[in-house]
Amino acid sequence: MIDRYIANFKSKSTLEKFDIIIVGSGIAGLISAYYTPPQFKVGLFTKDKIEESNTYYAQGGIAVALAPDDSPELHFKDTILAGADFNEEKIVRIVVEEGIDRVRDLIKLGVNFDKKNGLSFTKEAAHSRKRIIHAHGDATGYEVACTLIKKIKDKENIRLFDNHMLIDILTLDNQAYGCIFLDSKTNKISIYLSSYIILATGGAGQLYLHTTNPLIATGDGIVSAFRAGARIMDLEFFQFHPTALKIDAPQRFLISEAVRGEGGRLINSYGERFMLNYHPLGELAPRDIVTRAIYFEILETQKDVYLDLRPIGENKIKRRFPNIYKKCLEYGIDITKDLVPISPAAHYFMGGIETDEYGRTSIRNLYACGEVACTGLHGANRLASNSLLEGLVFGKRCIDAILNDNPSLISEYDENLNLKEIENDKFLKERIQKLKTLMWDKVGIIREESKLKESEREIIDLMEEINGVYLKNRNFFEYKNMLTLSLLMIRSAILRKESRGAHFRIDFPTSKKEWKKHIIWEKDKEVIYRDVNSPPSFKKDH
Repeated sequence: MIDRYIANFKSKSTLEKFDIIIVGSGIAGLISAYYTPPQFKVGLFTKDKIEESNTYYAQGGIAVALAPDDSPELHFKDTILAGADFNEEKIVRIVVEEGIDRVRDLIKLGVNFDKKNGLSFTKEAAHSRKRIIHAHGDATGYEVACTLIKKIKDKENIRLFDNHMLIDILTLDNQAYGCIFLDSKTNKISIYLSSYIILATGGAGQLYLHTTNPLIATGDGIVSAFRAGARIMDLEFFQFHPTALKIDAPQRFLISEAVRGEGGRLINSYGERFMLNYHPLGELAPRDIVTRAIYFEILETQKDVYLDLRPIGENKIKRRFPNIYKKCLEYGIDITKDLVPISPAAHYFMGGIETDEYGRTSIRNLYACGEVACTGLHGANRLASNSLLEGLVFGKRCIDAILNDNPSLISEYDENLNLKEIENDKFLKERIQKLKTLMWDKVGIIREESKLKESEREIIDLMEEINGVYLKNRNFFEYKNMLTLSLLMIRSAILRKESRGAHFRIDFPTSKKEWKKHIIWEKDKEVIYRDVNSPPSFKKDH
């Protein structure tokens, strides 16, 4: 049912050869490009324009143990606690320690983090210290992305390709050596060969009806790697951000967790502050707990839940959260005076392509970093503001690995594919909406076996409709990827008969010791189980 390739192509479509192809322009892809030595010819491919990524919209900041009362050890403990003791401890130590140097590198590059007698730190949920650094109040991702993009554009060894969607990865004898792209401007399929490939394509929030992710976040990197034979892991763990502005839009505006760190409160429609009924940390409980509390509060009252920012004070709100203040005003909400209607939305994928501590995947010379990868850093629930830090650390580590790994032997490739090209699909938008609704209703914040199995059958039916055909259209390829990833997520969620972190099974509401193991998928192979805090599954094979 899951094809090796999702479009026909010919070797004569090969346009150029690179030393390194980087796919994605979030913080992980940008930092990989920045650290690439000048002797390497690099192609940086982005699905949309270079600025379009989750990084660009990231408000909160970067978690880093640089404050006088903080330490990597405290950051390590908070990450493990938030991750429901499901994190790879070796990876957590690498990130909390090396992340300090990577942040210092950003400062040297000119990233203008907010300062007040040195770096200004704030606190977010599940952090025991104020350790989140930020820029322009609530526009950290924008500042980091813009600084890195400017530096990369100055590098003569890097060529930028916008509007190029990754379709598939070319492999031979478990070695990656090229990528197939759809140029969305011309609707042409083209091949670019490379000695090394870094996937930094981000997450998959658009699988869900309500998400904070941009429209490009459809899981393309994860699924193309899976079709090529890479192993993917922890797909049942999808984090929902508790506080997205309740508006009808394909990308919901996120209200940063930092708002609650500065004193913002959650109240129900009766004006009651309810979070202390669910957890002693109240609004600063781990994200999965806050999300479920809001979900249950909405279910119980059948009315909206609100963020009350007024305790923060008008002056501080305007200084600390200028972007949130401005955006909410566009919807007629003055956050200095009004309650802000919020609801949870799909936000961050803890699962992804299984990697080692240098971003290597189970396919030689294919690397992954950032949200597309599953390093094990986040465990079952990401600690707030650890994602930009992970991108920084592993973006550089992928380059460190490439400098030590032998290059792929590049081949000219031709494949006799017999997929049938169709002219149009007038029901495509309708089917995508059906998929997103199905995922939200049955594979969302609260899960249960019968609903999961219903959704599995529905996904298989949708897959069969487009089996053996393709449409040379970005939305069609996204839909195909979304179906495959949804099916694998559902099967992972069915297998994990416990609740842990972001994966909550109402029929198995507690965590179980015997389930402290990763669920790993490889195309056309039996499911693999890997104990937490053990080497990557593909390292055990050798």
